[in-house]
Amino acid sequence: MKKKRILILGGGYSKERVISLKSSKAVIKAIKKVHKVKFCDPCYNFIKTIKNFNPDVIFNALHGRFGEDGYIQSILETLGIKYTHSGVISSMSAMDKEISKKIFLKNKILTPSYLKIKNGTKKINFAKIKNYLGYPVVIKPINEGSSLDVFICNNKLSLSANLKKMRNYNEFLIEKFISGREIQVAIMGNQKLGAIELRPKRKFYDYKAKYQTNAKTKHIIPVDLSKRNFKKVNEIALKAHKLLGCKGITRSDFKFYKNKFYLLELNTQPGMTNLSLVPEIAAHKGINFKSLINWMIKDASTKR
Repeated sequence: MKKKRILILGGGYSKERVISLKSSKAVIKAIKKVHKVKFCDPCYNFIKTIKNFNPDVIFNALHGRFGEDGYIQSILETLGIKYTHSGVISSMSAMDKEISKKIFLKNKILTPSYLKIKNGTKKINFAKIKNYLGYPVVIKPINEGSSLDVFICNNKLSLSANLKKMRNYNEFLIEKFISGREIQVAIMGNQKLGAIELRPKRKFYDYKAKYQTNAKTKHIIPVDLSKRNFKKVNEIALKAHKLLGCKGITRSDFKFYKNKFYLLELNTQPGMTNLSLVPEIAAHKGINFKSLINWMIKDASTKR
């Protein structure tokens, strides 16, 4: 690959800042001997940094709000600089769990039933929640990643207590809890990279299970699925990727229950840390980390 000027965007304003910095560090280590690399945190006058460095490509290693919800993408497109991952509309649609769910359901992709709650609602209709969703339920923000502020509630008392923890969000979802196996699928462009199964020691694959080395989450690859089901979950992930208009790398999170795959969400900017799943899936496919990152750089464009 021809040597390029690569600006790595990392850190940022979201609750996933620490993970973004880890992803950035891993990306820099992988390409610094091949390309001219500079790190930039958008919290600190990043427009000036972009103009001064004049990069050929911006590698977007941001996670969470501002980084993968269409905002930073709209700025980069205005500047006319090539960048990695998905574009404005696809990033926004994937980050907004209600929008993505509506797209999935419209296109006959199974996803857990849900209710949207607006903060400030004077009275929560617990009877409606019980009748429509049943217990247990999952509370989750509409636009956060890394399973931040996600709570499983087994009854009304637990739900009522955890609702108080959602006061910082304007809107959030209450979703039917789907038990079963946790299957993650990676897409690279229009290529089905494969899948990995996670068996966390915790209640589910939450923030700690994802990023703490002592969480003891078991990673199983190759996944123990029939050929038919393996093909099916990969095809659903690719279908969702295309429906949302995604580019580059995405990772879709599924629950496999009673021989059915439920798509929980699609991530347009999966982590690139030493514990991240997409690099692990790619490695199993025969694509090492350096090759994966260089593919993403080559795939970058001004209009995503």
